Amino acid sequence: MLGVVAAALGGPEVLQVTELPEPEAGPGQVVVRTRAVCVHPADIAATTGEIPRGPVAPPFSPGWDIAGEVVSVGSGTADLRVGDRVVGMIPWYLTRGTPGGYAEFVAVDADWMVPLPDGLDFVSAATVPLNAQTAQQGLSLVSLAMLPAGSSILVTGASGGVGGFAAQLAAQDGYRVLAQAGHGDEEWVHGLGAHEVIPRSADLATVGPVAAVFDAVPVGEAAAAAVEDRGVVVTTRPTPAIVPDRGVRQELQLIRLDRELLARLVEQVAAGRLLTRVAATMPLTEAADAHRRVLAGGLRGKLVLTAG
Repeated sequence: MLGVVAAALGGPEVLQVTELPEPEAGPGQVVVRTRAVCVHPADIAATTGEIPRGPVAPPFSPGWDIAGEVVSVGSGTADLRVGDRVVGMIPWYLTRGTPGGYAEFVAVDADWMVPLPDGLDFVSAATVPLNAQTAQQGLSLVSLAMLPAGSSILVTGASGGVGGFAAQLAAQDGYRVLAQAGHGDEEWVHGLGAHEVIPRSADLATVGPVAAVFDAVPVGEAAAAAVEDRGVVVTTRPTPAIVPDRGVRQELQLIRLDRELLARLVEQVAAGRLLTRVAATMPLTEAADAHRRVLAGGLRGKLVLTAG
């Protein structure tokens, strides 16, 4: 089978298409024929070695989110069968690329996958697991602050993957959402339920003050300047401490796999209650060019690799 591996640490040029042995399903595992795998900034960070816990020694395969069909089932796997359509998240923070999703077939723990509803296509489904779970788990940290009903929350990067889901979920939770987005994305972000869309160029210190910030980019201190005293800031990567702290609670949201949560989120996307968008698809064999496009910026939506 064909797969894509990072043969060294570096830019997109380190990604190589190669023949890999077809995987076998071990106990509690399934082999998935990968139909779609989402390209994330985390994949690029892995190839450059800029990830938590330090770089992974090459060769390894990038790829967190896959959607496809079960082609074989290992012993002790009860709830998935050959032919099932599935979507899921390879917890790359644990696997460190063994496995990764950039391959035509991947052996994964059955607990990493959830059924894919008939109304949701493989490509759209592959944009959901990492982004939507991060958004929901980050908003759970905001809810710990017991904010009054209707409190305002600022979401940075609301036209992106995590930020787009965060804006929608926050609006569904009853927050008044101020969403920061790039030029040309205003209509999309308004459609996610944002009450107000703020230009990316805006000085966030002049916004609010808001009770909470979901800093999905993250931009760090610039976003924290919008939060009120004793408010809460949630970021998706480590950022410096707020100075002065003003009693602001800072929380770091790093993804953790939650199968039940993932199943609920996928169902919401399938039902049209949560929106996602795809900027483009490219063949798996063009993964290096896909990384170049992500690095160049300007994509409206996620870039998804397709196989099979």
